[in-house]
Amino acid sequence: MARRPRPDAPDGLSPAHLVTLAKETIPPVHPAGLPFVAAASAVAVVGRRHRWIRVPATLTAGACAAFFRHPARVPPTDPAVVAAPADGTVSLVDEAVPPAEAGLGDTPRPRVSVFLSLFDVHVQRVPVSGTVTSVTHTPGRFVSADLPDASSVNERTTMTLRADATGDDIAVVQIAGLLARRIVCEPSAGDSLSVGATYGLIRFGSRVDVYLPPGAVPQVRLGQRTIGAETALATLGGDRA
Repeated sequence: MARRPRPDAPDGLSPAHLVTLAKETIPPVHPAGLPFVAAASAVAVVGRRHRWIRVPATLTAGACAAFFRHPARVPPTDPAVVAAPADGTVSLVDEAVPPAEAGLGDTPRPRVSVFLSLFDVHVQRVPVSGTVTSVTHTPGRFVSADLPDASSVNERTTMTLRADATGDDIAVVQIAGLLARRIVCEPSAGDSLSVGATYGLIRFGSRVDVYLPPGAVPQVRLGQRTIGAETALATLGGDRA
């Protein structure tokens, strides 16, 4: 009779293997979300004897952990590819004048906007490897982020990057939405960033605009779903396909 493998056997499900599987399946929580998860969890523990406290608090902790999830991503290897800065839905593919604080002039540029619903991953990713030339926060309103006017009237943080591969300047704008009240943008001018790296987040519900250099070719369509750091948003210097 064949023997049942021990838990610590190479072909068995050891505790260490289970932990590894869990880490690969369940994304970690972004540090900015830990206080929310911890606070709700603490309420659940303190009120564990009372179902009307324990259940809502536990659900809130789970919802916060899901909202602030920070999954691993594999960015494109082609330096001419502009990766999507966020998970969401492409809400605009057009040409528009970049925000004045970006310092990119008043000539319309190709623009791609990604709308993040409440259920999308809300961390933002660096679209190209490059050097940060400016970061500017602009106070504003909190109208629904899926409206075109949100680009100019909503609270936002604009980061301008100079791409290592081509020397092109690209502006990435984090725009607060109807429920958003906090924009986090960690880099500062002079920082060197790698494509796909996490650089900030918006809570809760938001939009990210990418202003591309002249000649860049958008590779996404209106209504398309994007995966932050992985979906090819555009190519620099013309279509290389």
